[in-house]
Amino acid sequence: MSVDFESIFQHVIPMEGFGRKWRFTEENYDMLPGQDLEQLKPLDQEAAEFLNDYISTAGLHHDVPFTKGFFKTTDHIRISDGNEKEIKKWLYQRGLPFDKPVFLSWDQTDAMIVPWNLVVKYFDSFYYGVSDDLTIMDQSLNWAVLFFHENQIYFGSNTDF
Repeated sequence: MSVDFESIFQHVIPMEGFGRKWRFTEENYDMLPGQDLEQLKPLDQEAAEFLNDYISTAGLHHDVPFTKGFFKTTDHIRISDGNEKEIKKWLYQRGLPFDKPVFLSWDQTDAMIVPWNLVVKYFDSFYYGVSDDLTIMDQSLNWAVLFFHENQIYFGSNTDF
């Protein structure tokens, strides 16, 4: 079965099969409460490859953070020790509906679907500086977030939220 945005929810796998599950389920990292953990929808490798290819084919990151001219507006913030509240406020101010399902793509093997509010609440569980580049988007690509491995978060948009 090929993956597209209509069938992607059929590619959700149990958390036990997700390569980065430790970020959300182990005491040494972050143990999300059950009601939040249930809202994380890890995807199988086929769906992760689909999202990775979708981002690549669209040319979203041909330049860092986004291909020049891809978005009308861009904004960014730096992640540093102690500014978690500032980051959460900045993410909240992007204006995305809290219950909006968004696609998270780390690479061709790891991807997930989560509601936007959990990205805001647990951004530091989804993103590990230095080791991660994480793209967050919806299928329209009218907006995207890039958590860049140099502790920067970028937001690009073609719409006013």
